[in-house]
Amino acid sequence: MSDDKVASGVKRLFYSHLAQTTKFPLALHIARAEGHYLIGQNQEKYLDLISGISVSNIGHCHPLVVEAVKRQAELYMHTMVYGEFVQNPQVELVTELHKHTHPSLEMTYLVNSGAEAIEGAIKLAKRYTGRPEIIYCRHSYHGSTQGALSVMGSEEFRQAYRPLIPGGRMIEFNNPDDLKYISRRTAAIITEVVQSESGYIPAQTDWLKEIRHRCTQTGALFILDEIQTGFGRTGHLFGFQGADVVPDILVLAKGMGGGMPIGAFMAPRKIMLSLTENPILGHITTFGGHPVSAAAALANLQVILGSRLWERASLIETEFRKRLKHPMIHKISGRGAMLSVELESFSAVQSVIAICLQNRILTDWFLFNNRSLRLSPPLTLSNYEVQCASDILLSALDTLQPAI
Repeated sequence: MSDDKVASGVKRLFYSHLAQTTKFPLALHIARAEGHYLIGQNQEKYLDLISGISVSNIGHCHPLVVEAVKRQAELYMHTMVYGEFVQNPQVELVTELHKHTHPSLEMTYLVNSGAEAIEGAIKLAKRYTGRPEIIYCRHSYHGSTQGALSVMGSEEFRQAYRPLIPGGRMIEFNNPDDLKYISRRTAAIITEVVQSESGYIPAQTDWLKEIRHRCTQTGALFILDEIQTGFGRTGHLFGFQGADVVPDILVLAKGMGGGMPIGAFMAPRKIMLSLTENPILGHITTFGGHPVSAAAALANLQVILGSRLWERASLIETEFRKRLKHPMIHKISGRGAMLSVELESFSAVQSVIAICLQNRILTDWFLFNNRSLRLSPPLTLSNYEVQCASDILLSALDTLQPAI
């Protein structure tokens, strides 16, 4: 049987048996990935400008991550549910996270994903404070499980799954007037350093500082979601470091594992230990901090630290902003290697994505902002690749301009 027939058969099975999230998946059939490229069945190479949605910060299949995975898989994989056995990859990883985040973030709970980390953070805030209310922001995105959905700031994506978890209050992102709602019944306020699915809107530093002040004043906890912004993407190792604020609970995932599934929430010891009693086993995960994923995450962090890739993220931002000038571009928002290019309409965005795909460039849009293109490339993207990608984007816009 020819390779084309085999590929065609696999694609039919993809549609028949793999649960779908839309009626129009891209359905690119990937044979392998390397560096900044996804490589198809016929060896066609796609320059990846979205990094699996801010996951592959150091590129695909980085050799040091691959070696760490192989080495750990030969030693042991799953041995016991999370937190019972001493496992070197976990201990080494959480020690490095403490060292490179903030001294107050003493303990890390390792999980499998960003959504699970959000669930754990919300539980921790309620357990520690004994309070019922979680404040969240309009157009926020923190995951798709039931608890995370309950603090998602978009009714369109929530309405089909009601009733949600009670006790939530939505406020406006970057609006200081709404911070008066943080009160002594508030367990926590949760927000992002850069609001990811609204089109990469940075949080204002003064707003974050006022959240910190109000939480300290009322005893509420400050949960900062750095699932997309962490591990160098904003031009800092972690986004909160650029704002000079420290959260009570820091949530991490996506770019954490070098392509392997892992997430975490971090907090001071006195807060985190509240999960150990009344009730015992206050949060449980079987595969959280899987030793192979933890080894990959440690190697990933070492690559980012060794090359100071957050500095490269800032240079990528500068290059894209310099090159992406076109009458059809309304504005570019974002920070570091997470940029949003706003166009006239969703149809324009769809057309540009399609033209880019024909030219072997992979980009995307946003859940709550379908008028903007997502640029979230690996932090190792070269200036030459930025130039090539920009030229194709601009050419796509030139093609569309007379018709829009």
